[in-house]
Amino acid sequence: MTTDAWTPDRMRSVFESVKNWGRWGPDDEAGALNLITPAKRLEAAATVATGEVVSCSLPLAVQPAPDNPHPALHMMVRGGDDCLLPGTGFEMTSDFVGVAFHGMATSHIDALCHVFVDGRMYNGFAGTEVRSTGARRGSIMNASDGIVSRGVLLDVPRSLGIESLEKTHLITVDELDRCVAEQGVTIGEGDILLVATGRDAKRAAEGAWVPWQGLAGLHPECIPWLHERDIAVLGADGVSDGLPGLGLEGWFMPVHQCALVAMGVHLLDNLRLDRLSAACAAAERWEFQFTVAPLHVDGGTGSPINAVAVL
Repeated sequence: MTTDAWTPDRMRSVFESVKNWGRWGPDDEAGALNLITPAKRLEAAATVATGEVVSCSLPLAVQPAPDNPHPALHMMVRGGDDCLLPGTGFEMTSDFVGVAFHGMATSHIDALCHVFVDGRMYNGFAGTEVRSTGARRGSIMNASDGIVSRGVLLDVPRSLGIESLEKTHLITVDELDRCVAEQGVTIGEGDILLVATGRDAKRAAEGAWVPWQGLAGLHPECIPWLHERDIAVLGADGVSDGLPGLGLEGWFMPVHQCALVAMGVHLLDNLRLDRLSAACAAAERWEFQFTVAPLHVDGGTGSPINAVAVL
């Protein structure tokens, strides 16, 4: 499908066609997480064959970089040179961590209240439900028990015979279908889909860059494809959206807008997928049990995460 075929009106049509509003009731705030049933978790557990564990999260980004203008804070409260608590004889160390995790450098999950379209979040709740004190609807607390489901990794660069996609590459439906066929996987209801673009390899080879100027991701034509497969969560080593994208007015990040707002699909941004890709290739299988454990941030619009695959 050519880029010229995409207009703001077409994006609006796609947005309306993939809406899950009301599907799980008018008061639902969990969205597609409803698809992860106990039976689905048992299915995920059945994919474990070797017990190999792979973290898919980046180290906390504490140094400024082109893709990290607001570094996380990690400071020592008490170090080994001052570890004795006065009057107790007890020795200890402690530290402090603070992070503005939405961005391009920290592995995190987006809650359904993170993005609005026309002032509305998932299921039609008003954006004004997110106050200065936090979100009253659609917060990350809807995933407070953690997310455990069958994960599937689609390694698009490997399918194309390259290490990484170009920074402005928009992944097409044909490329997703090719990857599915070559890897011999299926993607279905309640799955956590991870899409690798090779960002880790490109960063290692070229250094960090400003993602807003170019970051490989999904073409908007992939949104109905995702909806048809009824996935529960979507993750990427980028932010799922290709940047700068198609430049459609009102649709700056259409995957975010359609997944979070229309479909109620939580997003995992800035994952590290190179180690998982290598492990899957070695095992010659691309499905696994996948676990995401957000912090319990009451009213939070998301959370930093350590996402873990068990093969």
